[in-house]
Amino acid sequence: MSIETLDKVTLVGHGSNKNDVLAGLQELGCLHLIPLTPEGKATDASGPSRDAREALRFLASASPRRRQATNAKNFNADAIEKQALELQRRHFELLNRRDFISTRIDNLAPWGDFDFPTVEQLGGNRLWFYPVPHHLMKDVATTGLRWQVTHSDQRYCYVIVVSPEEPADMPVARLHTGGVPRHNLIEDLEEVESALEDVEAERLGLTRWCTLFARALDGLEDRAARAQASAQTAEADPVFALQAWVPRNRMDELQAYARAQTLALQVAPPDPAEQPPTLFNNPPPLRAGEDLVEFYMTPSYWLWDPSSVVFASFALFFAMIVADAGYALLLAGLVLAYRKRLGASETGRRWRVMLATLAAATAAYGVLAGSYFGMSPPPDSLLDHLHILDLGNFSVMMALSVVIGATHIAYANIMDALRYPRWPQRLPPLGWACAVAGGTVAWGGMQLTNNTMLYGGAGLLCLGLLAVVGFAGYGEKPLKRTLKGVTALTGVSGAFGDVLSYLRLFALGLASASLAMAFNDMASDVRQAMPGLGFLFALLILVLGHSLNFLLSVSSGFIHGLRLNVIEFFKWGVKDEGNPYRPFDKKESI
Repeated sequence: MSIETLDKVTLVGHGSNKNDVLAGLQELGCLHLIPLTPEGKATDASGPSRDAREALRFLASASPRRRQATNAKNFNADAIEKQALELQRRHFELLNRRDFISTRIDNLAPWGDFDFPTVEQLGGNRLWFYPVPHHLMKDVATTGLRWQVTHSDQRYCYVIVVSPEEPADMPVARLHTGGVPRHNLIEDLEEVESALEDVEAERLGLTRWCTLFARALDGLEDRAARAQASAQTAEADPVFALQAWVPRNRMDELQAYARAQTLALQVAPPDPAEQPPTLFNNPPPLRAGEDLVEFYMTPSYWLWDPSSVVFASFALFFAMIVADAGYALLLAGLVLAYRKRLGASETGRRWRVMLATLAAATAAYGVLAGSYFGMSPPPDSLLDHLHILDLGNFSVMMALSVVIGATHIAYANIMDALRYPRWPQRLPPLGWACAVAGGTVAWGGMQLTNNTMLYGGAGLLCLGLLAVVGFAGYGEKPLKRTLKGVTALTGVSGAFGDVLSYLRLFALGLASASLAMAFNDMASDVRQAMPGLGFLFALLILVLGHSLNFLLSVSSGFIHGLRLNVIEFFKWGVKDEGNPYRPFDKKESI
C-alpha cells in the first residue's frame, strides 16, 4: 500500500544489436521509457500502426460477415490492417459526401430541376433561395427586392430573390443550395452510392480474416511499441542509448539482462527536481482503489498512495448512501451473476472484488440501520437487536456524518504532512488536522454540554490555527511569511464547508430509506383498497418502485461516494498530480 520506489537507468549498447535488445526489454516488461529524441520524431515512428483495434472494429461491424478463415497461410496482418484502415477512411469520406449531396438535392426539390444561369446571363445578379413561412410573406413584399414565388406548400412559400449581393432585409435566413443543378447532383449521388457499394464489398471480403486478425492484435501492438521505443532512443554510431524508470525491486532482473547482452548500465536514484511516473504497490484485493484514484488523477511520485484509504472510504460512503440490506443482496446477486464475465480481465477481477466489498459493506450498514427493502425487522428478533442506528434521528446521523467527514479530512492532512522531510514544513497540514479535529470535538462538547470536550477541542483548534499561521510561509522573509500565514486562514471556511459536505451521506441515506418506505406504503394502500386485483398492482408498485430506488441509490453511492474522495479528500491530502507508470511490455503470449 505504497508508491513503488523507482530508479533511473541508462542502457548503452551496440547499434547492430538494438532490435534484439528492445525485444528482450519488452519481454522483461519493467521499463517506463524516457524519450531521448524530439517528441515529433518519436510520434512519427515507422512500424505497424497503433490503430489495429480500430481496424478490427471496422471489419467486425460489417454485416453479414464472410465465413472465417482458419488457415493462416495467406494471412498478412499488416496488409489487412492497412487495407481496413484505408477502406474505413474512404467509407467515412463517401458517407459524408453522400449526406452532403442528399441535403443539396432535398434543398433544391421545392424549386424544381433547372440549370443555374451564370452571373453574366443575369446581368451581374445572383439567385438567392428562401423558404419563407406564409405569415412572413408580407415582410418580403416590403423589402423592395426582385423576387418570385416558385412553389408553396402548407408551411412555406419558396422564394427566389434576384440580387447582386445577399439581401439583408429578408425575414428568414437563406437556404444553401450550391450552384450545381439538381439532375447533376442526382448523378453524383448515384456515383457515390456505387462507390460505397464497392467499399462495402471490399470490406465484406476482408471480414473473412476477423478471427485471425483478432489473434494477431497483440503482436501488431507489440511491434508498434518496439518501433516507438526505437524512435525514442539516442543514436551515435555505432552505439545507441535509452533511458527509463525501473522499479527498484526489478533491478536485479535488468542487471542480469544487461550482463547477458553486454550492455552498459548506469543506475541513479531520482532527483527531487525530477517527476518519475507513479507505480502503485497494492495487494490484489485492494487494486480497485487504484482505479478509483486514477479516475480523477494520478498522484505525484513524491506523494503517498491514497488508493487503500479511498477503497475503504468509498465502500463506507456507498454503504451509508444505499443504507439497505435488501438492496445489498440485489447488488451481491448481480456480482454473482456476472462473476465469470468480470473474471475475464484483470480490470474485471479488480472490480469484482470492489463490488463484492460494496455489497458486504452495504449489507452490514443496512443491518445496523434496520432497513430491509424499506421494512424494519420484527421486534425482539436477532436483527432487531442489531438495529442500533435510527436513520430518522437527525441529530445522531448528522453528528455521525460530520465525525466521519472530519476524520477523513484530518487523516488527509496528516498523510500530507508526512511527505515533507522537515518538521516546520509538516506543521501547516498537521495544524489543519488539529483544527478540524478540535473544531469537531468542540462542537460535540456544545451538543453534549461537556465542558471538557468544549474547552479541549477549542484549545486544539487554536493550537492548530497557530501552527498554520506560523509556518504556512516557512522559508520566506518575515513580512511575506506573516502575510502568507494570515492569508492561509482563509482556508477555515473551506475546511468548514468540506466537513459539512459529508452531510450528504446522511441526507442521501435518509432519502433512499424514505423512498423505499414510501413505495411499501403505496403498495399496502393499493392492496387494501382493491381486494384481489390490488395484489397485482401492489406487486407492480413494489417491483418498479424498488427497482427505481435501487438504481438511484446505487448511482448516488457511486457519484457522491467518489466525489467525497476526489474532491474533499484529495483537496487536503493529494495536492500534486503526476503521470502513471506505463511499462514497455509485451502483450502477445506464445
